[in-house]
Amino acid sequence: MADNPEEPSQNALASTFPNPPPFWRDFTSENVARIEELRKAQAEKDGIAVKDLPARIPDVPESLMNLQPPAEPPAGTWKVLGGNYTLDDKLPSLEEGEIKRLVPAHSEEKDGKHLDRAFELKKMAKSLLLNFLELVAVMATVPDDAAAKIEDLRTLFINFHHVLNEYRPHQARESAIALMQSNLDRTRAETAAIRAQVDKAKRVLEGLGSLDTPKAPEIVSSVVDGELTSKEAETFARGGDDDEEKFRGAFGEY
Repeated sequence: MADNPEEPSQNALASTFPNPPPFWRDFTSENVARIEELRKAQAEKDGIAVKDLPARIPDVPESLMNLQPPAEPPAGTWKVLGGNYTLDDKLPSLEEGEIKRLVPAHSEEKDGKHLDRAFELKKMAKSLLLNFLELVAVMATVPDDAAAKIEDLRTLFINFHHVLNEYRPHQARESAIALMQSNLDRTRAETAAIRAQVDKAKRVLEGLGSLDTPKAPEIVSSVVDGELTSKEAETFARGGDDDEEKFRGAFGEY
């Protein structure tokens, strides 16, 4: 049990279904109303709207501290459900975990040669298989001596996972490159399809523009009071005779 009854125990934090944090009891109707009044008073004091206030306001009573958002961790680390987290999400070294390093570090790569991590992973995979067979043999003969071999397997597994985790930044870069390349290829394909349709439409319009259209007879009507001029009447009669001849030629006498 923890010394402070308000502080949950370590087992409670790391349990599969942990209890709610104890400060939920502070979120009563009275406390919520009090913190709202304090925020309004602070807004009037600063001459700004309540919505423009920062998330945390100063001079809040101790009983209302839990009603404000938590402050940023000063050391950049915090704990959630028994696990430690940091703002700088970096891969911890094996030395920080007091684990024996089986693979050379970046600083140990000499002569400008790149460390072949795939080769190192293959070596450790074979070592894992060999140590497992040795563990089976030890368990069959002298079970009390299996602790050392189990520790060797643990060291191999941790080193194996550490090398895999070192690939994560490279994997993220390659995934981003593949995603951007896929988007670029799709955009280029769509652009090419649009340009092909535009060229097709241009060819159709050019073909339509090259067609010869018959010209209509230029007859200017000057009908005044329902009468035609002599020139218009002659043109109209000539056009009517031509139409009648075309009709007879197409359909015969009637």
